[in-house]
Amino acid sequence: MDPGIVDELRSSIRECSERGLSVASKWSSELLLSTPFSRRFRPSNVASSSSTSEPSQSLVPTQVSDAAPTLVRHPYAPLLQSQPEDVRSREAEFEMEEADLLFSARTFMESQEPMRAIHVLRQCRSAKAQFLSLYSHFIATETRASRSWHKLDNNRHQPSYPINPTVEHLLNRVMNVVDPWLLFLKALFLSRVSGRRDEAIESALLSIAGFPWNWAAWTLLGSCIEDGEELSSILPLLPLPTTHPLVQIFQVKTMNELQVPSDHEIGLCEQLLGPSLFPGSLWIMSLRACALYHIHDFKQAQAQFERILAIDPYRLEDIDVYSNILYVTDNRLKLSRLANDFLTLDRDRPEVCCLVGNLYSLRAEHEKSVKYFRRATQLDRTYLSAWTLMGHEYVEMKNSHAAIESYRRAIDVNRKDYRAWYGLGQAYELLNMHQYALHYYHYATALRPYDVRLWQAQGMCYEEMGKLREAVECFKRALITADAHEITINLRLANLYDSMEDHVESVAYHRRVVEVCQANGRPIQDFAKSSLKVADHHLRTNGDLFLARDYLKAVAASNVEEVVRAAELLKAVTIALDKRAADRPLRGTVD
Repeated sequence: MDPGIVDELRSSIRECSERGLSVASKWSSELLLSTPFSRRFRPSNVASSSSTSEPSQSLVPTQVSDAAPTLVRHPYAPLLQSQPEDVRSREAEFEMEEADLLFSARTFMESQEPMRAIHVLRQCRSAKAQFLSLYSHFIATETRASRSWHKLDNNRHQPSYPINPTVEHLLNRVMNVVDPWLLFLKALFLSRVSGRRDEAIESALLSIAGFPWNWAAWTLLGSCIEDGEELSSILPLLPLPTTHPLVQIFQVKTMNELQVPSDHEIGLCEQLLGPSLFPGSLWIMSLRACALYHIHDFKQAQAQFERILAIDPYRLEDIDVYSNILYVTDNRLKLSRLANDFLTLDRDRPEVCCLVGNLYSLRAEHEKSVKYFRRATQLDRTYLSAWTLMGHEYVEMKNSHAAIESYRRAIDVNRKDYRAWYGLGQAYELLNMHQYALHYYHYATALRPYDVRLWQAQGMCYEEMGKLREAVECFKRALITADAHEITINLRLANLYDSMEDHVESVAYHRRVVEVCQANGRPIQDFAKSSLKVADHHLRTNGDLFLARDYLKAVAASNVEEVVRAAELLKAVTIALDKRAADRPLRGTVD
């Protein structure tokens, strides 16, 4: 690890905390504590941190120049930069004069009195005071907007999200700023204004260039990215090389939020957890666990979460994801213990409500499950998982209209959640509105193009609508990423081609079913029907009668219900083979 990273993390903790960015400060603190003790307290580190009045200015220009000679910088990527000396000197003077007022403002923010913070800072001139004042104003108006929005709960006139009309005014006050922290606020305000996402991304990049270790800026940048391709296009625009730990953490976090991580992201996590970086980071361990969950490696994901809880049994972050894993693996005992432990710890955290909701869902107590998921959304209206899972519960209860409403709320929170789009498709399928269902399945598939279930859902929809060609294309697409031992999709394709009277293609898929089942030692009842289909086709077309005979012998020697039909076909195949054998010498004589 570069020794400067320890100093930069310490600087980040202080700078974020002094501006009321408690989540970013906590993140930096946890990351700092995860570094080896020997690296945190080497004499050189202590000396440098005590002798540098502005540790944040030791931020990585040297780091980048060391790592980047072999890299080609994107022409539009902002350079890491610090403010000119005279600006820093003036800011330091202002902050010294305003120290008591800044401290008082922070205490008001921490005690959730943002208007008092604004009032106490009204005469201040420093950029830090401006940040605290604007941020306090934003928090106060967001709270009012949220209250007004919740007054319209269950009202058809309720907008999809709280409207904060003050954001435009706040944005005008930061349009021409150059301070990295005010640039972060500019990005935040732009992200709340419709149609200005690209500008928000640009401001976030400039903020990161000025102060890379503000995790709030990275989080905001990630929330603006809509898919993996956009992430790939933004990575070269970052002011840090792709090998920098911050960039790697950002990449894994964003891919997790898009729900499309791969083995590459898991590899990055393992690299970040290496002895030279952050070997004790529970946050990165949790990133890895979530990535494993998204690629459906539930066994490894569960083991990772269990290691995290063994180290810190009170850690609430991502506990809902762990509960999802226990739900999917039907581990009722562990889920019950987990719910009891965390209900005792904090029953008013949305993650805990979600955890309890999963427990009741596993017990098939869907009304109680909905109650807890709804409680989670009341505690945090942006809590995506709760809206989606509540929709799933309503689907289980056959309440399609309530399910649709829940899924729509989830999409309002985050249009990148494929599960909500998929849920909408399922809900409309329950209502036999297949055209609507297809519309939402298409959205889900665009977000997660390699998910077998989504292509299968589309295929079944097309099949119900009688559009067999389109159904075939969907099931073929599902086969590309399906398990090599999968037979259900092959059977569907075989039946679809049979309905389309394309018997050659139908038999090809039936034969594939037989081969997969035989290779995996599956019971004969799993492929008896397919064996008969293949044999019957070869008998009628005078094709590979030896293959037909082998298939029929296996079925005829079993106790499946197709045994009688297999025996009849075997007789016919034997006669056809005898006839073929008798014809061969005759042909030879004629020749």
